[in-house]
Amino acid sequence: MTTQHAAPATPADPADSPDAPDSPARSLWHHPDFLKFWFGETVSLLGTQVSTLALPLTAISTFHASNAEVGLLRFLQLVPYIGLALVFGAWADRVRRRHVMIATNLVRMVLVGLVPILAAAHALSMPLLLVIACAVGVASVLFDVSWMPYAPTLVDGDERRYVEVSAKMGMSSSASDVAGPGLAGLLVSVLSAPTALIVDACSYAVSVASLAAIRKREPRPVPTRRRNLPREIREGLAWVFGTRVLRWLAFVGFCCNFSMITVWTMFLLYGTQELHLAASTLGAIFATASVGGLIGAAVSRRVLARFRMGRVYFWAQTALLAGPALIAVASGPKPAVVALVTVSFFTTYLGLGIANVVIVSLRQAATPPPLLSRMTACFRMLLFGGGALGGLTAGLLSGAVGDRNALITAAALSAAVIVALAVSPVSRLRDLPG
Repeated sequence: MTTQHAAPATPADPADSPDAPDSPARSLWHHPDFLKFWFGETVSLLGTQVSTLALPLTAISTFHASNAEVGLLRFLQLVPYIGLALVFGAWADRVRRRHVMIATNLVRMVLVGLVPILAAAHALSMPLLLVIACAVGVASVLFDVSWMPYAPTLVDGDERRYVEVSAKMGMSSSASDVAGPGLAGLLVSVLSAPTALIVDACSYAVSVASLAAIRKREPRPVPTRRRNLPREIREGLAWVFGTRVLRWLAFVGFCCNFSMITVWTMFLLYGTQELHLAASTLGAIFATASVGGLIGAAVSRRVLARFRMGRVYFWAQTALLAGPALIAVASGPKPAVVALVTVSFFTTYLGLGIANVVIVSLRQAATPPPLLSRMTACFRMLLFGGGALGGLTAGLLSGAVGDRNALITAAALSAAVIVALAVSPVSRLRDLPG
């Protein structure tokens, strides 16, 4: 969930450049296939934000789910990354990834669309909701290990464009973080939590149409020797853990994701059960806070052009890890608590918006194309594995010591990771690796 880098590798955006569309000097605003991909994924990310809020609120409002059940729901959404990411990543390196992305988004569209249909027919139950959440998670694993390696193929593997690709995708993620929670809160308030999921199902349909419209033909991977899945998985793991920069990115990323999902889930419980905040208020908090992520992604290229990549990485990640401390100390009248919580999430998302651009660029620049899906799978396993454990920990810890004490504990653990960040070799990098 994070990244950082320096200026010389960042291309300019000359709108009037006479170069061909695929020229490194020409902005991706002039790249039709990338724009189709970008548009489809932006809409899909917006829909996913609706599900992120609507699924747990469906469990809380429809089935009066306990803290542990809400934590289990979040865990089941993310746990497939732990068991399946490496297998799917090795397989995705063998095939054309665009076809995989289209198929998995069709599956997610159907699964998410089932929730409002079953709810309307009074056939939805908590166990069934958990199964659907886990199945969506499985499809998301296969999609995620495909889209990140696919994006560089649209720019013909030009490393000078990696930062621009990462920055634009980071802006999409942050923009969806801004608009998504507010939209989700409004839809849940007006339509009910299950019905709001129709928006996510439609967003997957838009993504499928956008991917199908891409004209650039993705080259079929050519195996150099007989396929062996266990060996290919080992190669991916060996590359990530044998490359010093990637190894540290993976470790810190695991800790950051654990922190973010733990705090997010705990606050959802705390805000719903103790502060008695409405769904629209929760959505507004996350939407306002996520402006920080949008700002971070938007300014990342300029920041990296001015400061060393390692320095940007360190301070961006520090903002992400220190942000939860504000939630821990928030007290007093409800408006004051809501304001401090919003500032906390704003700080966290600001750091995330900048760090993501750095991290994704570093990972892509440090990995040869035949290993991209396996590298991505390894990171997804660790990052979302951290998130899955964070969701489960949040539910169990909140149930054991109370929502507020759990938030204080999570903030302290998050701040402790800054020590590891300080000794990381990534924090000392000057530029992208060759």
